Amino acid sequence: MKKLNLALALLLSVSLIFTGCDSLNKTAKGTLIGTGSGAAIGAGIGGLIGKDGKSAAVGAAVGSAVGATAGAIIGKKMDKAAEEAARVEGAQVETIEDVNGLKAVKVTFDSGILFAFNSSALNADSKAALTKFAKILVENPTMDIAVLGHTDNVGTLAANQKVSLNRAKSVADYLIAEGAARTQMKTVEGKDYSMPVASNETVEGRAQNRRVEVYMYASEQMIEDAQNQAS
Repeated sequence: MKKLNLALALLLSVSLIFTGCDSLNKTAKGTLIGTGSGAAIGAGIGGLIGKDGKSAAVGAAVGSAVGATAGAIIGKKMDKAAEEAARVEGAQVETIEDVNGLKAVKVTFDSGILFAFNSSALNADSKAALTKFAKILVENPTMDIAVLGHTDNVGTLAANQKVSLNRAKSVADYLIAEGAARTQMKTVEGKDYSMPVASNETVEGRAQNRRVEVYMYASEQMIEDAQNQAS
């Protein structure tokens, strides 16, 4: 059963790739992978980011179990947000599980869609995509946001981490400029190359590893509101 749940969880992953795969089509349509209703099924976010299973857990840990009805209410909101995010050009969207066992959304953009090579300045196409994405955050002010930049393994660790952080900041700052609340941005962080999603031994794999991931997950306020609605 655990293996089945893990397989389902992997199918439910949501990735917005806002980093730099310079060879990808900048006008590619977004994609949505495995969105359902209610609470997410599976191993949780720790098993969903990176082939090696490493991850930064997301979620505002509430210290107590969230009821099934409240979880379903949150799940429906996350499903709707995931469907809207999948309409954003260049976005790969997956539903995942946060630290509370609640459905969350992971959106990944490759760097080629957002940035020029080795740059953290957003290009025109990426601004158009992020403007659409920001509307989802404006419509869901009780969703918390984490923005994580990632790189391939070319160059020094320090240099990679710096460009990842600058790209994550560029994405977060632009979303805020387009109306998202600064208080929603709980984490804006640059990772090095320790959390790959593909092999760094190939050009294609390194392109996939250069990315910015945006996570949407239930805040304490959203959980409280759902529990009140369920009671």
